[in-house]
Amino acid sequence: MSSYGTTRHAPSPAGAASNKERVTDYHTTLFRRLTWEGTVPLEIRVDPKELPANSDRGLECYYIQAPRVSYLPLLMPEIRRFLMDVVFDDAAAKVLKEDDWWFESAEGTLLKWHWPIGLIYDNHTISTSVRPSSSQLQTTPSPMRLILHLASPPTEKLLQSPSAEACKLSFMGQLKEADFLRWGSTKRMTALRQADQDGLWEGIRDHNFDHYWRVASKVTPTAGAARPQSPVPSATASLHTRPPSADPAGQPERDGAYNVRSVPVRIYLPDGPVLQDLVPPLLEDGSPNTLAHFLTTHIPLLFPPQPHPPNSTHRHPNNSASHGSELAYALIQGVRSPPEAEMAWLGACMAGADGWLNVCIGICS
Repeated sequence: MSSYGTTRHAPSPAGAASNKERVTDYHTTLFRRLTWEGTVPLEIRVDPKELPANSDRGLECYYIQAPRVSYLPLLMPEIRRFLMDVVFDDAAAKVLKEDDWWFESAEGTLLKWHWPIGLIYDNHTISTSVRPSSSQLQTTPSPMRLILHLASPPTEKLLQSPSAEACKLSFMGQLKEADFLRWGSTKRMTALRQADQDGLWEGIRDHNFDHYWRVASKVTPTAGAARPQSPVPSATASLHTRPPSADPAGQPERDGAYNVRSVPVRIYLPDGPVLQDLVPPLLEDGSPNTLAHFLTTHIPLLFPPQPHPPNSTHRHPNNSASHGSELAYALIQGVRSPPEAEMAWLGACMAGADGWLNVCIGICS
C-alpha cells in the first residue's frame, strides 16, 4: 500500500517515528471511512394485504441504497415520506402509525431491528446462498427484498418497539459491551460527556463520518505503529491480563489495537447461533492473532488446520490454516476477508459503528 499522507520532504531521524505513526493513522482513517461509506441495496415492499384502500398499488415498492452502519428504524422517515407522497391517500396517512411498522425478509424471517443493516444483509447472504467457488465473487450485489408490515407487530418476538429511541439505547449498550471486552472496563465510555455520547448516535443517524469519529476515536484504538515487530513473550504474561492501556490515563502510544485486552468479535453462522469469545490480539508467543488462527480455533470443522508437508519448514500454526479446502469463507463488511488478516487490524479498521467485528461465515459448495 502506498504511503498516503507523508510529507514531501524526508523526515529527520528524530521525526521518523512520529511520521510513521501519522501515516499509519491515516491508513486507519482511510479504511474506517471505506467501511463507513459501504452501502447495501434494499427493495422494500409494503405487504399487499395491509395496503389501505385507495392506495396506488403500482408504486408500493421502494428501492434504497442503505448505509451499512445504519439501522432499519432510521430508514422509517424516508420510507414514510415516499409512501405518503405517492402511495397512500390523506385518509390513510391520518390513521397509519409508524410505531406499528415492522420488517421481515421476503422469505418470512423477522428482521432484527437492532442489528446494523450491513450485518442483516450479510447474514441474509450467507443464509440464502451457497458460494460456488472462491474465484467466483458476486460483483454486483442484488437487492435484499424486505416486506414492510403496517400493523400488528409481533411484540413477543421484537421485544421492544422498533423505534429510533429504542435503537439508540441498544446501540449504546453494544458500544459499552464492546468497550468492556476491549479494555477490561467501560471507563472510556462512561467518562464521555452526555453530549459526546449523544454525538455518537447523531453521527449514525445523520450518517456523518466526521461527527461520529470525533467522539469514537476517544474509545477505539487505532491500528497504529504499536504493532509488535519482534515480540518477546513473557513467562508471567496472561492473554486475559488487562494491559496498561486499559486505563484511560495510560500513555497514548500504548492505546493501539495490539495492546487491547480482547478484540470484540462475533461469529454468525448460516441459520445458526452467534458465537462470542475472548479474542486476544496477540498469541502466547507474541505473534499477531490472525483470522485464519481465529477461525481454525473456534470452528475447526469448517476451517481445519492444513497439515505441513514432510520435511517442510515449520510454520507457526497461526499461519497454517490456508483454508485451501474451501469449506467455508469469512465475510466481514461484505468483503471476503483473507485468512492472513490480523484480528487487531480488523477490529480497528473494519468493526461496525457499535464497536463489534462481525464475521459472517458462508458455506461453499
